[in-house]
Amino acid sequence: MTIPIDAVLTGKARAFRGDEASAIDKLPFTGARAVGRLGIAGDEQADLRVHGGPDKAIHHYPRDHYGWWAETLGGHILLTAPGAFGENISTRGLIEGAVCIGDRYRLGSALVEISQGRQPCWKLGHRFGIATVPATVVTTGRGGWYYRVIEDGTVAAGDAIELLDRPLPVWTVERVFRLLIGGAGKREPGALRDLAAMERLAANWRARAEKLLV
Repeated sequence: MTIPIDAVLTGKARAFRGDEASAIDKLPFTGARAVGRLGIAGDEQADLRVHGGPDKAIHHYPRDHYGWWAETLGGHILLTAPGAFGENISTRGLIEGAVCIGDRYRLGSALVEISQGRQPCWKLGHRFGIATVPATVVTTGRGGWYYRVIEDGTVAAGDAIELLDRPLPVWTVERVFRLLIGGAGKREPGALRDLAAMERLAANWRARAEKLLV
């Protein structure tokens, strides 16, 4: 599986709402940038308690979903260009049901691994000016996913993303999101136990699986 990268985006933390700051407003750039343990050079996160870090180094959001969002929200100016969801990587041809926890990809020249899905927060609703957007992400599973960086490299729009390894083919991002975020986990304790022990799943989502088992 090899597909082109439509856009690579980064953003700086800036005032967002009251005293709150955010780097959700990410813009595409031309040329290549370095990719390291904490993400793409020039990218920032405002609240490091819940954003960023090695397990959330790079956010990938499918451009495939933009048409659905435009229809659902009655059109929105943010949906006319990539970056509406604060993503770093925009592509067509990969969605949550077609990628898995632990997948390793060559992203440009870097090597990355899917660590978890993206759980939305209030900032996404504030960005769109529609408070229900985060809840809609939860009910539909259209959240995208995060990568951890295994090998440093560079990435640019027009580069390829290529699947190299899929060790956990039954654990799609869509399935794991519905179990841990969408509420399905209470009906599948066996799956939660498997997720709690899954080394390739981000530590905070393993902890969430354990909590849901209580």
